[in-house]
Amino acid sequence: MSGKFDAKAHVAHMEVVMGLTLEEDWRPVVEAHIAATQKAAELVLSFPIEEDIEAAPVFEA
Repeated sequence: MSGKFDAKAHVAHMEVVMGLTLEEDWRPVVEAHIAATQKAAELVLSFPIEEDIEAAPVFEA
C-alpha cells in the first residue's frame, strides 16, 4: 500500500460515495472500527505465501 492509511479520510470519502449520513456521535466509533479492520487486513496481507498456492475448493473437518 502506498502512503499511510487515514481512517478519518476513508470514512468521510465512503460516506459521500455511499450516500450515507453519519451522526457525529458515531463518527469516532466508525473510524476506530475502520482503523482496526485496516490493521487486521495488514496482518493478513503481510503473511508470506508462495505464488503457486491455490485456495482449497472444499474444506473438510
